[in-house]
Amino acid sequence: MYPEEKYMKRALHIAGFGYGSVSPNPMVGSVIAAPDGRIIGEGWHRKHGGPHAEVNAVNSIKPKDLGLIPESTIYVTLEPCSHYGKTPPCCKLLIEKGFKHVVVGCTDPFKDVRGRGIDMMREAGIEVTVPFMERECRAINRKFMTAHSLSRPYIMLKWAQSEDGFIGIKGKHVKLSTPLSTVEMHRERAGYDAILTGTDTIINDNPSLTNREWSGNSPRPVVFSSKRIPQSSILLGRNPVILDTTVPLDENIRRLYSEHNITSLMVEGGAKTLDSFISVGLFDEIRIETVPIHITDGIPAPSVPPQCTEMTSTHINGNLIVDRIYQSPVSKKL
Repeated sequence: MYPEEKYMKRALHIAGFGYGSVSPNPMVGSVIAAPDGRIIGEGWHRKHGGPHAEVNAVNSIKPKDLGLIPESTIYVTLEPCSHYGKTPPCCKLLIEKGFKHVVVGCTDPFKDVRGRGIDMMREAGIEVTVPFMERECRAINRKFMTAHSLSRPYIMLKWAQSEDGFIGIKGKHVKLSTPLSTVEMHRERAGYDAILTGTDTIINDNPSLTNREWSGNSPRPVVFSSKRIPQSSILLGRNPVILDTTVPLDENIRRLYSEHNITSLMVEGGAKTLDSFISVGLFDEIRIETVPIHITDGIPAPSVPPQCTEMTSTHINGNLIVDRIYQSPVSKKL
């Protein structure tokens, strides 16, 4: 390992502390290394609308170490912002504080940045090293990267199925997840801006689709417009986005990004809803929880396209949870 890698790895680690609290902004971590190798400051983006990682890192420096800033290197997992949003530009702060060297994990694809932060710092005389551990820095924010590169949310399709490939029994409610795997599902929900389900699921299960078993923000519900949805449905009281069924699915999904600032979407519908995304290749990830039971005659689970490759797998209370990434021609370029 190069000495510099340990600082960026630390920045990546603390960036993850923002999970569930910063979206639609990215998770970002920052570490400040003094000439003698000590970490004299570190910080991460803690909450959407709050100070960015670089600001928190600078503010964490003890008074006795402030004079070391011009000789120190600051590591940031994502290109520092160069525009005024909910907070001032981080590039301006780094310039004003006198940093001479900034190591950036990867560039920011957001339209108001896209290299402008790097240019601003270089024009001010700062040495900028970029990219650095780019693969890891892009991976931690794959939802953010996908959304701002493709102008649509990152999409995960999720379902639970029996060992023999069924997601339920027609006309009968079947509980497949365990209490512990439900907690894990809610942890996953906390990392998404929105969650979509189908009309039949709303009618049959009346779900709330919150992450009540985990801390962080609950995703905003997304539903298809339908007169069949009962007015007493819990989701209707959670300010849902109503999709227009007269326009194509991909247009509806792009509107989530362009009109509602939604950068990530979890789809937890029935077979019909899930297949509508799979049939047109409109997804980035599939998460399947397989339960060691046999239903024999039920509702078949969707078929997983061959372009999906396994990313992670874990066992929770005997249930196998597998995440697969969809290697579409477009996603391979990201």
